[in-house]
Amino acid sequence: MDASTRTATEESARREAVVECSRVTRTYERGGGGGWLSFGDGGREELPTVTALDDVSLTIERGEFVGLSGPSGSGKSTLIHLLAGLDTPSEGTVTLAGEEVSDLSQNELTRLRLEQVGIVFQRFHLLPSLSARANVALPLVERGMGKSERREEAADLLERVGLGDRQSHRPGEMSGGEQQRVAVARALAGDPLVVFADEPTGELDTDTGATILNLLGDLAEDRAVVLASHDEQALDRTDRVIRLRDGQVKSA
Repeated sequence: MDASTRTATEESARREAVVECSRVTRTYERGGGGGWLSFGDGGREELPTVTALDDVSLTIERGEFVGLSGPSGSGKSTLIHLLAGLDTPSEGTVTLAGEEVSDLSQNELTRLRLEQVGIVFQRFHLLPSLSARANVALPLVERGMGKSERREEAADLLERVGLGDRQSHRPGEMSGGEQQRVAVARALAGDPLVVFADEPTGELDTDTGATILNLLGDLAEDRAVVLASHDEQALDRTDRVIRLRDGQVKSA
């Protein structure tokens, strides 16, 4: 294979679709009861529904750093849950790592998320009683990886995010920026195809937030990274921004 062919092949692999949704709508019922409200006299009334997402189609490829923006109630959180396989659509299809999520059993969907999805939360969600290394290794425990392999991979990931000297520290002994870097390392455990970062800089000062954004941008070299944020300066760092309003994509 000559150099030009190899470069084209590598570029094609890098730009493969990681997450796709087609004509996706997600509705929720107001209340419970299977869509109906029952009365003591035997009567019943159909419950109203809320449309959180309305006919959304998009594709996110390997190698992309994608921003996701929208005001409260725009459907941003619902879209993240669908793209990450945490929820399934009412209509339309979501394909994650080549698997249509609605076709999977709950066990299969859990396994897909574990192997292909990493999530970075705004408030870190680290276990306070565990060291940084143990927090990073948690997804590897779920995957059944042996103890020595878990320790080695977690240590390597902490080195990658600049915390090689903080592996034995617990979250309470670390700054907010250090805790968020631990959360990023944990999201990378198992080498997922896509990482979702939900307002990851919201609890951080400007300089520390910039460090996290640089790190997320670097991660997108060999996977997809989706950054949900209200911060326009943060979104400016992404390759493109998907903007939601009233459950619909207004620009992408």
